[in-house]
Amino acid sequence: MEAHKSSVSVVGGRGGLPNQVIMEDVRNTAAEYASGQGEEAIKDIVCGSAAGVVGKYIEYPFDTVKVRLQSQPHNLPLRYAGPLDCFKKSLQQDGFLGIYRGISAPLVGAAVETSTLFFSYRLAGDALKSSGFYPELKRHPERDLPYSGMLYCGMVAGAITSLFLTPIELVKCKMQVPLEAPGGIVHAPTIGGVIASIYRHQGLKGYWHGQFGTLIRETGGGAAWFGGYEGMKILFKGSNTSAKDEDIPVWQRMASGSVAGGAYNFAFYPADTIKSRMQTEDVKQLTGGRLTFSAVGKALWKEHGIRGMYRGCGITVARSIPSSAFIFTVYEELKKRWPNRQGE
Repeated sequence: MEAHKSSVSVVGGRGGLPNQVIMEDVRNTAAEYASGQGEEAIKDIVCGSAAGVVGKYIEYPFDTVKVRLQSQPHNLPLRYAGPLDCFKKSLQQDGFLGIYRGISAPLVGAAVETSTLFFSYRLAGDALKSSGFYPELKRHPERDLPYSGMLYCGMVAGAITSLFLTPIELVKCKMQVPLEAPGGIVHAPTIGGVIASIYRHQGLKGYWHGQFGTLIRETGGGAAWFGGYEGMKILFKGSNTSAKDEDIPVWQRMASGSVAGGAYNFAFYPADTIKSRMQTEDVKQLTGGRLTFSAVGKALWKEHGIRGMYRGCGITVARSIPSSAFIFTVYEELKKRWPNRQGE
């Protein structure tokens, strides 16, 4: 009996081996989890940034035309008759490189936006799975979220991204619209000049001028973007029940991305129009001195109606189709080819 007590005392007390082993296992598990999450974050940032840069080079000329169409003065006649007329006059006025004026800031913005979107979308999905809102996913986290959960995660990702995107888009919009005077074009704005001018006139908070419009566009647009992409993938996988997610052909991924891009830009385009107008000109005369999102929106509606709200929408959807197709495809292809860590 004494020997038995002594044995227990040695194992559980003085030696403490089980406690040490348990604590070591806990530490190893926590370290592996943190390391895995860190690697996933690096994947999202690197692959998302690369995909965003590729997409931005594709869409930027279209985006320049879109911003110039959205930013036309409210007085008639309009400077541009439509997208093609705007593109032609822009080429004559600025040359081919002028269409890409100010792309350095949007390239940074595209890298930040896309990586933040994918990173936030994954984190939102992990949080939703562990929250218990979908009980079956808490027991089986390897399963995909229901479609409603994907839409919710897209909204969260868009809302987070809008905080980083507004200052970058503000500089981009001001770069894309040349400064004009009654005698003609004064000069093309520079990135440094635009950044300094914003801070000089509005202070630090001026960089988030138009944030509410970006928030509306990105929150709803995030749901439409990820929802369109995931929805199309579900349809494609449903037509071939033997295919796994990674076995979906590239053309189906590009088709899914195309639908996502069109849905994102069309659904909340009026919010983007109001935001661009706020960010590219002094709207005090248009709104009677008020600079709020609602005041600018009401003034634009009164001046141009629904057509004014969707001015430039066609070219925006047209450029988003190939851009989003490449963004999703490049992102997923890069993640597939990411070198796996070697096991011990």
